[in-house]
Amino acid sequence: MEYLNDMALFVEVVKMRGFRGAAESLGMPNSTLSRRISGLEKAIGLRLLHRTTRKIELTEAGQLYFERCKRIVEEARLAHEQLGEMLARPSGLLRASLPVDFATIYLAPLIAEFAHEYPGISFEFDLTPRQVDLISDPVDVVIRMGEPPDSNLIARKLASLQRGLYASHRYLELFGEPDHPSQLTDHECLRMRGPGADLWTLSSAAGNEQVTVGGRFELNSVGMLRRLASLDLGIALLPAGIAAQDVSNGTLQRVLPQWQASPVSVYALTETRLLPAKTQRFIEFLRDKLECV
Repeated sequence: MEYLNDMALFVEVVKMRGFRGAAESLGMPNSTLSRRISGLEKAIGLRLLHRTTRKIELTEAGQLYFERCKRIVEEARLAHEQLGEMLARPSGLLRASLPVDFATIYLAPLIAEFAHEYPGISFEFDLTPRQVDLISDPVDVVIRMGEPPDSNLIARKLASLQRGLYASHRYLELFGEPDHPSQLTDHECLRMRGPGADLWTLSSAAGNEQVTVGGRFELNSVGMLRRLASLDLGIALLPAGIAAQDVSNGTLQRVLPQWQASPVSVYALTETRLLPAKTQRFIEFLRDKLECV
């Protein structure tokens, strides 16, 4: 049974990428934690970690042991949690990776509401567009816009966000308002960087139109697209919820309102279907709220 406790300690050390962070998370002395892991290696008869003054690295045996232990520890914790009050009133630290602009503009009010509803949960957010490794990074859930990559991760769809064209009143006064998607070729179009950035497909009751667009700005931030559009620099293709505040205050207006692009999906990605209550409630809450948009 001591092995089970030491497995949990080992998993935390790997997740936190070091003894100091793990010791703080576990509320135990660094020296005690190091001694327990050394004892575990001695009992197994294999070195699990390469230790340096700056970081730790898993050995080949350590990587295999971590992958097995992580699931064992997680399932043991879930067995306790799902039988207790925590399922109804979850607590603990929720680590989530969120897309910067979507989180700042769209998710922040929902997160505030969730935090009020579940006061026992504390939060650690990593706002980044980078690909997160749910096995080695200390993250419980990743929220991403767009179709998820093919992988072994579990993807749960949270929402489909409607997208339309938006521009400032000043830009439209200067350059005119298009009456048909084909006229977008005569405009500055603010584009998200990536495959197909210059080819916009729009649909209406009249059918579908594909138009090749151009302009001086191509970037990887939907928040920056929204900001540049509000500064009279062109027409942007944005999720309606992202543009809603600017439309409400008159900074932006809908262009070609009868036309829209295909919705952009929002997904929650996790390593496993077996989720602790805090993560499960967070995903369910976001799905319920985002389904309304």
